[in-house]
Amino acid sequence: MILITGASGNVGGAVLRELLKSRSAVRAMVRSKEEAAKAPQGATAVIADFADQPSLRRALEGIDTVYLVCSPVRELVELEGNMIDACGAAGVKHLVLNSALGAGDFSKSFPSWHRKVEDKLKASGMNYTILRPNGFMQNLIAYFAPSIRAQGAFYQSTGNAKISHIDLGDIAAAAAGILRSAAQHAGKIYELQGPEALSYAEVAEKISKVTGRQVQYVDIPPDAQRKALLNMDMPDFLVTALLELQEYYAAGNASRVDGTLESLIHRAPTKMDDFLKENADQFREQAAKA
Repeated sequence: MILITGASGNVGGAVLRELLKSRSAVRAMVRSKEEAAKAPQGATAVIADFADQPSLRRALEGIDTVYLVCSPVRELVELEGNMIDACGAAGVKHLVLNSALGAGDFSKSFPSWHRKVEDKLKASGMNYTILRPNGFMQNLIAYFAPSIRAQGAFYQSTGNAKISHIDLGDIAAAAAGILRSAAQHAGKIYELQGPEALSYAEVAEKISKVTGRQVQYVDIPPDAQRKALLNMDMPDFLVTALLELQEYYAAGNASRVDGTLESLIHRAPTKMDDFLKENADQFREQAAKA
């Protein structure tokens, strides 16, 4: 049986739904009774917490394969490390880790946190597969849609750098395929890139086209972005991590396009135009008034 951690979150939830399409035997790990009650049909929910080892032991009973993903919290290394320890003690055969692009070569921000977890997993003796996805297309909605709706603009500090954004559904499809045939992917590290590298100015043009309104990308100094994020009550550690990650993107490190993702999902990955067309209302003015 497969255990999906973070099953009520964006990434874990997407992987869970993808596995259920093939009627895989799957258990959804969540943190509360309320989340357990929302588990999709076909999944068995279990309540557990990365900080609670007894709950992890219960969650891992009868499990041979685990998908590990954690929110970008300050304690990520400790919490995911707890899960790796629990998996080792429970005799889990294979762990698939959701890491991040840059974990192999960037010593700051989220990638550096994930690298510490990767190293612990490699030393655990378990079979493993590591996924390092690029930035999600869905982040365009989460981070940029509010200012696009209100001002027709969004703001970043990445200059003209290109990024090969990836659709969350494609990540889920890749992860689900690996979980269903884990032995074939033992010891592999997959860097998952989207199908095209685009600058934010090019993304703004595409949003303008699908929404029928002019949308502009505004490149701002990092200090100005830090102030804006802090004014939104974002924790200082998270602001620093986000700005450091932008350094990585601005240097052109997230622009590669290759065939790895397509080889894992056995179809063409989602392109930005298709994603924006499906989510166009999220960027239109009326979406904010609905």
